[in-house]
Amino acid sequence: MLPIDPAPTRLDAEQYFALVARGDIRPDDRVELLEGVVVSMSPQGSPHANAIARINALLVPLIGTRGVVRVQCSFRAGRRSVPEPDFAVVPGPLERWEHVHPDEAMLIIEVADSSLPTDRLSKAAIYAAAGVPQYLVVDLRGDRVEAFAQPVPERSRWGLARSVGRGEQIPLTGFPGLSLAVDDLLPRR
Repeated sequence: MLPIDPAPTRLDAEQYFALVARGDIRPDDRVELLEGVVVSMSPQGSPHANAIARINALLVPLIGTRGVVRVQCSFRAGRRSVPEPDFAVVPGPLERWEHVHPDEAMLIIEVADSSLPTDRLSKAAIYAAAGVPQYLVVDLRGDRVEAFAQPVPERSRWGLARSVGRGEQIPLTGFPGLSLAVDDLLPRR
């Protein structure tokens, strides 16, 4: 009888951060922990990088002191997931997160170029399970935004998911009275 290799161990957030602390995972490795698996992130092309700059310039003044806008930083989305969303708007003040990574957010935004399947499927489920109230996927190739709201954490699903096109506004559920214009999130035509 042939020996059976044991199933690969899925990491939890503490084990993942221990790998980082030991230097096994370096800051320039561009990886994240999704459901216990260390996953490499796609390199950023110009459209993705430009979208990050555009959305950052829009989001920071819009949110103001109502939250802290974190760009491509670790977010503790449960026991086995530490994604690095393009944007996470977390409760303030900024000093609250000086020694720990946030584990709550009012809004998460991912910019999708080549990463659309991961952002729509894997990350959407992870953010819903974490109870993030609103998740937006800026689909650069599809020229639209996928808006998710009303998370159902126990099912890792969203109660509301819709595709939003140019000319439309997306009300920010965690920030009454604020909204984002889809045209401002997407590249100019």
